[in-house]
Amino acid sequence: MTDNRLGQLKGCYTSVIHDVMRAMGRRNFTLPPRITPLQPDTVLCGPAWTVEGRVDETADPHETLLAWTGLLSKAKPGHIWTAQPHTHQIAQMGELSAETLHAKGVLGCVLDGGLRDSNFILKLGLPCWRTHHTPRDIVGFWLHTATEVDIMIEDVLIRPGDWLHGDRDGMVCIPAEILEDVIDQSLSAMQTENKVRKAILDGTDPQEAYLAYGKF
Repeated sequence: MTDNRLGQLKGCYTSVIHDVMRAMGRRNFTLPPRITPLQPDTVLCGPAWTVEGRVDETADPHETLLAWTGLLSKAKPGHIWTAQPHTHQIAQMGELSAETLHAKGVLGCVLDGGLRDSNFILKLGLPCWRTHHTPRDIVGFWLHTATEVDIMIEDVLIRPGDWLHGDRDGMVCIPAEILEDVIDQSLSAMQTENKVRKAILDGTDPQEAYLAYGKF
């Protein structure tokens, strides 16, 4: 994707992208509301790099840390670390891991799980989406099982390379094969919304504005 197209996509807001995808007949593309941004003023937008894992309470602490650091080494620059850990008992991201990913050029993290060291991550500026906060980490408890595989976050299928777009209102997953079409239609929808807004501010009845432009 060119820098110009990426800028256009980041300039769209998630609610418009949602409405465009709904009108295209898409379903199950909105991440559950339990996943919220640590930095709600930021837009996180980019292709997903997926991680899946499981609880293993018999795992050796050294084994879990060795596996985790190896996982960090695999993370793709220019992508969003997108994790389905299958547990909410632990944090899936913390200070040193976030700093490592930030230095590698990873765009941010989307976790169906917890976050820790939040004040440090806020200062660092790595955009993170999470379900909650906890000081408990992965050591001796959790191992990843796969990377770059299809994952499910509730009813949303996220495939490696599908695009995520999130702002204060929430996050959607855009299948890679329809990304360009979604960008074009979202830009067009925002232009139409501006016309509706101007008409209402100029005194047009909202129902008349809707009938005139087919959007509200």
